[in-house]
Amino acid sequence: MTKNRTRTKWWKRAQWAAMRALLGTVGRASAGIRIGFRHGFDSGSMLDYVYVNKAGGFPVVGHLIDRVYLNAVGWRAIRARRELLKDVLRKEIAGRGGTGAQGGVRVLDVASGPGRYLQDLLAEYEPGTLHVECRDLDRAGLAQGGRQAAERGLTGISYAYGDALDPAPAAPAPDIVVVSGLYELLLDDAVIAASVARLRGMLAPGGVLVFTTQTRHPQLEFIANVLPNREGVLWEMKCRPVEVAEQWAAQAGFSEVASRRESVGLFTVTTARR
Repeated sequence: MTKNRTRTKWWKRAQWAAMRALLGTVGRASAGIRIGFRHGFDSGSMLDYVYVNKAGGFPVVGHLIDRVYLNAVGWRAIRARRELLKDVLRKEIAGRGGTGAQGGVRVLDVASGPGRYLQDLLAEYEPGTLHVECRDLDRAGLAQGGRQAAERGLTGISYAYGDALDPAPAAPAPDIVVVSGLYELLLDDAVIAASVARLRGMLAPGGVLVFTTQTRHPQLEFIANVLPNREGVLWEMKCRPVEVAEQWAAQAGFSEVASRRESVGLFTVTTARR
């Protein structure tokens, strides 16, 4: 029995090593896979590419590989999560009548990457109605977002280097704080609970925290054994019941805590009102 288990583990390791080698060679014909190996498959630059959802890479073969890659269930769920997130934000903005405490609704995303979804949202509103601040530790992603916003002629959006888990106060205080795609990457529940409580203190009175939770993923084992993250180590994620996420918010003192699930069914978006 012990020999069988050892043989199975060896075979598994060999399979994952072969898959890593395949993606690191042939897979690089795909533009998306190249971005993943360069910046990390969990990076803002990677998510920005997934949002665009346009196959690229070397002609024919690279494009075919890239299309399969972009159609992976996790990426489809992330695109669905983006649409749900924008819908939630639209409702929150409308609920404030288009004005926050300091003139115009203020949105802070503490782990935004390039923030393409926020650019898309901002483009729907008249100048001065919405003010967006994007923060991240990925300077390349921030620079990319700044270029994109300038090319689109968007005003009312800014980019700043910042740690989502140790955020500097924002002045004026934001009406909405967003944490999208970050808590899924953290393995320690206590760290997330502390973050939720800290972000509550940053909000303007009556403000709302909007954050995402990954409740399941059918490819966790593949990702954890094949794909490197932005730090160059294998990307490990943790799934949690949405009830746990809602409990973090309630324990932090939020009221009116509610969650919605995106259409693919891997993520939820939770709103928690101060």
